[in-house]
Amino acid sequence: MSDEQHDKGTVGYMMEVGALKRMKRSGWWIAGVKDPETIAEHSFRTAVIGSVLAMMEGADPAKVALLCTFHDTQETRVGDIPWIGRRYVTAAGNERVTADQVSKAHPAVAAGIQAIVQEYENGDTLEVRVARDADKLECMIQGLEYLEQGYRNAQEWVDSTRAKLKTPSALALAEAAQTMSSLEWQRTYLPK
Repeated sequence: MSDEQHDKGTVGYMMEVGALKRMKRSGWWIAGVKDPETIAEHSFRTAVIGSVLAMMEGADPAKVALLCTFHDTQETRVGDIPWIGRRYVTAAGNERVTADQVSKAHPAVAAGIQAIVQEYENGDTLEVRVARDADKLECMIQGLEYLEQGYRNAQEWVDSTRAKLKTPSALALAEAAQTMSSLEWQRTYLPK
C-alpha cells in the first residue's frame, strides 16, 4: 500500500471516529432520557476522569487517558448496545472491530490503536483498572446529572455503576459526587 493510501486510510479512521459526535448513548433512552449524551461526549469526560484517577492512584495519566479515549471507538460500527440488549446480540469483539477500522491506516497507527484496544479489553494493569473505573464513574456522574434533570430512572444506572467501581480513588470520588449538585463547582470553587 502506498503512503498516499495509508494517509487516506488514516484520515478515513479519523472521519469515522467523528461519527461518535453524533451517536447517542442508547442506554439512557431506556431510562427515559430523550436527548442523551453522545458517545464522544462520554469518551471525552471519561478520559479526563481517567487522568484524574490515574494521578490519585499513582498510574500513568497519559496512558489512562489514551485507553479511555479509544475504549468505545468501535461503536461507530456496532452501535452502543445497552446492557439489556447484549444478551440477545452476538457482536464481534472490540479487537476485531478495531482491526477492521484501522486496516487501511498507516501501519504504525494501526498497530498503536490495536495495542491500546487490546490492552483495555484484556489487560489487568493499574492503568487498565483505572480506565475501566473512569468509564463507570463517568456513567455514574452522568446519571446523577440526569437525576437532577428529573429522570428518576437514572438512579438504577447510578447504583449499578457505583457498585462496579474498584479503586479507592474512584470510590471516594463517587461518594463526593453523590453529596453535591452538578452546579456546586460554580458556587464553591469560583471566587466571589
